[in-house]
Amino acid sequence: MLLKNDYPALNYDKGTGEEKNWLVTETRFDPEALGKVEAVFSLGNGYMGLRSATEERYSNEVRGNFIAGTFNKFLGDKEVTELPNAADMLAMTFTLNGETFQLTQGEVLFYERTLNLKKAELSRDIHWRSPAGEEYKIVFSRFVSLDNLHVIAQKVTITPLTNDVTIKLNSGINGQMTNTGTQHFQEGVLRLYDQKIMKLEARTTESAIDFVHFSRHAFTLENEEFTPKNTIFMDRRKIFTTFEPETVAKNQTMTIEKISGVYTSRDKDWNSVETALELFSKVGNYDILFTAHRHAWQSKVWEQYPIQIEGANFDQLAIRFAVYHLTGMTPAHDNRMNIGAKGFSGEGYKGHAFWDTEIFVLPFFTTSNPTIARQLLEYRWLSLPGAVRKAVENNYEGAMFPWESAWLEDGEVTPVWGAADIITGEPTKIWSGFIEQHITADIAFAVWQYYQFTGDQDFMEKHGYELIFATAVFWQSRLEKKGDQYEITGVVGPDEYKEHVDNNAFTNYMAHWNLEKAIHYYELLQQENPALLASLSAKWDLTRNYTEWQEKSAKLYLPQPNAELVIPQDDTYLSKKIIDLAPYKASAQVGALFLDYNLDQVNDMQITKQADVMILLYLLENEFSPEVKQANWDYYEPKTLHDSSLSRATHSILASDLGDKELAYNMFEKASRIDLGQNMKSSDAGIHSASIGGIWQVVVNGFGGVRMLDGKLFLHPHLPEKWTALSFPIYWKGSRLLIHVTQTATEISNTSNQDVVLTLNGKEISLLANTTFTTK
Repeated sequence: MLLKNDYPALNYDKGTGEEKNWLVTETRFDPEALGKVEAVFSLGNGYMGLRSATEERYSNEVRGNFIAGTFNKFLGDKEVTELPNAADMLAMTFTLNGETFQLTQGEVLFYERTLNLKKAELSRDIHWRSPAGEEYKIVFSRFVSLDNLHVIAQKVTITPLTNDVTIKLNSGINGQMTNTGTQHFQEGVLRLYDQKIMKLEARTTESAIDFVHFSRHAFTLENEEFTPKNTIFMDRRKIFTTFEPETVAKNQTMTIEKISGVYTSRDKDWNSVETALELFSKVGNYDILFTAHRHAWQSKVWEQYPIQIEGANFDQLAIRFAVYHLTGMTPAHDNRMNIGAKGFSGEGYKGHAFWDTEIFVLPFFTTSNPTIARQLLEYRWLSLPGAVRKAVENNYEGAMFPWESAWLEDGEVTPVWGAADIITGEPTKIWSGFIEQHITADIAFAVWQYYQFTGDQDFMEKHGYELIFATAVFWQSRLEKKGDQYEITGVVGPDEYKEHVDNNAFTNYMAHWNLEKAIHYYELLQQENPALLASLSAKWDLTRNYTEWQEKSAKLYLPQPNAELVIPQDDTYLSKKIIDLAPYKASAQVGALFLDYNLDQVNDMQITKQADVMILLYLLENEFSPEVKQANWDYYEPKTLHDSSLSRATHSILASDLGDKELAYNMFEKASRIDLGQNMKSSDAGIHSASIGGIWQVVVNGFGGVRMLDGKLFLHPHLPEKWTALSFPIYWKGSRLLIHVTQTATEISNTSNQDVVLTLNGKEISLLANTTFTTK
């Protein structure tokens, strides 16, 4: 018997005192909605991430253990490189007086599963009555350590409430996991060390990455340690221990700790399996590990990003939820790796990185933790060989970045075939990897944005200038001569419901921007660093390309606003059929449109998947007037289904710019509830990384009003009516600024030893070192 489904599944108000607005709680167990909470409650530290499947097994679960950068391609198959689902180390089977603990059996008298964002710890508190009528209080706790990136820690306490109980445990390491049926690992060595530490080795089938997993258990009864008798069991890619029954008296508590670790040959400090074993054997118990883990989260995360929202509890929780996942999904330890579109919370998009990183996630790190932002951009520089290879394969020059990226040398890893066509029944071809090319300019834009915020000249000289030049070389080779102008035809823009279009406005404008920046920096280096320019010229033939940039950039067609001030999304969009989108906009199901139409039909309608022209107006905002922005909002937003999770955040920021606080807040609230809301099917395949980054952008760039325009810092807050105050930090040219905004005043504290110049609400101010400015 399950708890009644007559109240929301997720609660956001459980936290009180110091835990206020830090807790997300699942208030009932629903075996039909496991995926949502597995993803939303996922645990990670940038090195690895775990879907939060329960210790006990259920038929609808999707267990996931993903290690950054360990991509593999299944041999002999047409599948692309993906992040393999490593061995499961969480599972435990409890037998209580001969009955297996399962929430689908017996009766759940109390249930709460809570993600504590501040502690980065997941817990379950259960009062369960078995089919035989015996009652137990069972508490589960776990975390993935931010202090020791290789460690997973679990703790379980079992207290019989009605009678004595014999407790039997089966627990170990299951390497039989798959990615939706695909097995990525070869058999490795299984072993038990000193009757304590279980080991499972495995190697990926194609990329030949060695994995080694360890687990050990410890038992206490009423705080007294003991070691139950046990039997070891080994099978193909599987090692488990059965701990024989132990009697626990009524109201006594048995505590079981399971500490696990994973190491791979991708690790920069990888030495050998023996070294990994030595490191793991020194790992402490749950409490020792948790103390260090909590300190790491406090010092590295919550003190680094102290974002405070006053006046709306859910919104404060939502921004903390975003920061929590931004931390857990980002491989800050290794610049050879990047952020997956689902983080480490699921198999969605195979762990690949998209433009989501540069346009939606990177701004958080650029302004809040530039060191991590630099590493994420270094990943793109390190992957230049793959981008060059893609350009050559498509008969272009320069660096043509993959739409989906994995390991550095992989190049393009976008799958070729997708879901079935609703009309033909055939698989739908995924064109993004072939013709969604704006990502090349997006990466150049992110490089420039990072440089403007940080002033990191060392990065530019080692990586940044080359990225901007290499991408511009691609664009000059990509442009097509049409009469007396150049065009870009046959592409997919941000709106993926429009394929093989000509002159997508976003793509053309961003390509033009890329070319102009390359011209600017070429001329700058001519004057300031001719030796570096000569070195890069030898590699990228810049002398010739500089001439090409000048000629082609000046003649590149840029769609202009029409008589109604609307910028055509592409050459034919404005002439396509218009249909009533109200039923699809009201649907809770993403992609509901494709229950009635196939992609070819949608391609001939004025229907937009996500922000397209709108994101152009955001990124290159100082190139368009307020009147043009309003006209395009009025035209395109009613035709936009927001079927991509990154869409509403962009629209919210633009609504703030246009002065519509209510609409901006409404869009923000919908964006923040994509993962965190009550739709229990929204996140089955994993959380939405771009949306998570977008939530931060709405708070800081939208409501906080932080912008960088032409290399200068601007601040023009648009606080929602529900908020009484907003506080957040940003870095500008190495200076850390603490910004506090209320409905009536703005306060900016410069905590650095250098002066900062910025424009606040249209007025330029000079903020002296270690001083505070206020508009009061």
